[in-house]
Amino acid sequence: MAKLGKRTRAAREAVAGKENLSVEEAVALVKANATSKFDETIEIAMNLGVDTRHADQMVRGVVGLPNGTGKDMRVAVFARGPKADEAKEAGADIVGAEDLMESIQAGNIDFDRCIATPDMMPIVGRLGKVLGPRNLMPNPKVGTVTMDVKAAVEAAKGGEVQFKAEKGGVVHAGVGKASFDEAKLAENVRAFISAVAKAKPSGAKGTYMKKIALSSTMGPGVTVDVAQASGE
Repeated sequence: MAKLGKRTRAAREAVAGKENLSVEEAVALVKANATSKFDETIEIAMNLGVDTRHADQMVRGVVGLPNGTGKDMRVAVFARGPKADEAKEAGADIVGAEDLMESIQAGNIDFDRCIATPDMMPIVGRLGKVLGPRNLMPNPKVGTVTMDVKAAVEAAKGGEVQFKAEKGGVVHAGVGKASFDEAKLAENVRAFISAVAKAKPSGAKGTYMKKIALSSTMGPGVTVDVAQASGE
């Protein structure tokens, strides 16, 4: 087994035996152990009692974190004419139509969120195999297929986070940076958990939220008390 570095060993020792903490306790512990030279992302992972192979058990949604993500989101928009101008004015980083499709097909995926006007979907639809696995495919259910391009771009830039249950029923996302105040991180964590709770699908059976864990980019994870965090 590889020898652990001093920082990694100290971080693991700090969280050893500490499980099912309150959101506030978990945030304080994870933040205290985020000691890298860069501003680590605070991440949440949730194990849900769903089987994503069934359409009625798919978990997907979007949440505006009250204190933002701390990440500079790069936004691409598929639009033409006045809607393309609207996207640029709202702060979109990349705006295009067929030219943007060709750029993506060539492997240029230099963005974190993709938005499209409805008339662009025949073009965007050709990119399903590229954008889908990266959770970048525009979708009306999460507000990224819309005529209100300005609002969608501003929401993405303002700390809106999309989530989707992956294979095994795991949902994960960044909910802030280690430099955030503990109270602001805790508020973001609770907002995310609440959004996932509200997105419970009709086909979910048994326990919906099985496990919640917080970690930093380079730090160990700590588990959160599900009942306390979700209000169940």
